[in-house]
Amino acid sequence: MMKQILQGMVVGIANIIPGVSGGTMMVAMGLYDRLIHAITHLKSEFKESMKLLIPIFAGAGIAIIALSRLFEFLLATWPIPTNFAFCGLIAGSLPFIFKKVKGHKVTVSKIIPFLIFFGVVILMALLGETGGASADVSFGFVNVLKLFGVGVIAAATMVVPGVSGSMMLMLLGYYDTILKAINDFVDALVKFDMGGLATGVGILAPFGIGVVIGIFLIAKLIEFIFSKAEIHAYYGIIGLILASPIAILMKTDWSGFSVLMIGIGILTFGLGWFIASKLGGE
Repeated sequence: MMKQILQGMVVGIANIIPGVSGGTMMVAMGLYDRLIHAITHLKSEFKESMKLLIPIFAGAGIAIIALSRLFEFLLATWPIPTNFAFCGLIAGSLPFIFKKVKGHKVTVSKIIPFLIFFGVVILMALLGETGGASADVSFGFVNVLKLFGVGVIAAATMVVPGVSGSMMLMLLGYYDTILKAINDFVDALVKFDMGGLATGVGILAPFGIGVVIGIFLIAKLIEFIFSKAEIHAYYGIIGLILASPIAILMKTDWSGFSVLMIGIGILTFGLGWFIASKLGGE
C-alpha cells in the first residue's frame, strides 16, 4: 500500500509540472499497463482494481496539493525562467518518444497525425484564455461546462506516455487558475471559510468530475489505439510535444523581459532538459 501511495505521489508530481508526463513516469515505474488495465476493467474486476487505484489516486492528490502553492509562486514571480524550465522538460522527453518509433520508416500516414496534433496544440494556444490567472471561472452554466471540458482534456493527456496533462492546462489558459483554486480551497478549509469553500467547489468540482470521467473514457480508447496503431499514435504524440514549447512561449508573460531573465531562462531550460532526459531514461 505505501509503495503504491509513493508511486502515486510521483505521478502527481509529474502531472503538476508542465512538460513532465505522468504516463511516462507510470511506464518508468512499471505501473502503466496495470493502471490502464485496472481502469478499463473496473466493473469486471472491481475489488482488485480499487486496491491499485485508491492508493495511486490518493498519492497523486497528496502531491498535487503539496506542490500547487510552489508553482503558483514561481509562475507569479518568475514567469519567464519558469516557463523556460517547462519547455526544457518538454524537449527533454523527446528522446524517450523517439525510441518508440526508431527503426520504423517515415510514411505519409504517420506524418498526418504528427501534423494534426502539432496544429491542434498551436490552435489551442491561439484560441485559449489569455492567461491562467485571468481565465473566467465565475459560477455559471457556460463556465461549469468549460471547466468540465478542460478537466476531460487534461485527463486524456495525463495518461498518455510522453504527454503532460498540466501542459494542456497551460495551453488552454487554466493552469494558473486551477493551482490558485486548489490553494484557495485548502486555505478556506483550514479557516472554515464557507464562502471560500463554496467558491472552490464551484471551480474544482466540475473540473474534477471532468478529470475522473476523462480518465475512464480515454483509457479504453488508448488501449485500443495503441493495440492497433501504436507507431502512428507516437507520431501524433511527437507532433504534440514539438509544438508545446512554441505554444507555452506564446502564452508566457513577457512583461518582465530582460537579458538577465533570458539568461536565467536558458539555464532553467537546460536544467529541465537534464531532469526530463534522466527521468525518461529510467
